[in-house]
Amino acid sequence: MSWVANVMLSVDVADNAKVQVLSEWLRKDAPRRAQPQAHGRVFGTAWREPNLVQLLVMDQEEGFFRMWMIRDNELRQYAPLQPNEDDDGFYLD
Repeated sequence: MSWVANVMLSVDVADNAKVQVLSEWLRKDAPRRAQPQAHGRVFGTAWREPNLVQLLVMDQEEGFFRMWMIRDNELRQYAPLQPNEDDDGFYLD
C-alpha cells in the first residue's frame, strides 16, 4: 500500500543546491510510512542558514500542514501543535 505526503521546504537561496539533492532523495529513495526519516534527513543537512529552514508536511490522512523549523540545533514542530484531527470537536460536523 502506498502512502502520500505533501512536502514543502523553504530555505535561503544559498541552500538551493541542497534542496535539489533533498528533492531527488524524496523522489527516488525516501522511506515509506513505516520508516519515516524525512525529518531527520532535513535536520541532518548542513544548511548554510539553518534558521531559515521551514519544513511543511501533510500526510494523506491529515487536514493541514505541520510546520517544522530548526532552532537551537533541533528540528522542532511549531505549528500547529493542537488541536489535532483526532481530537474531539476538531471538525464542526
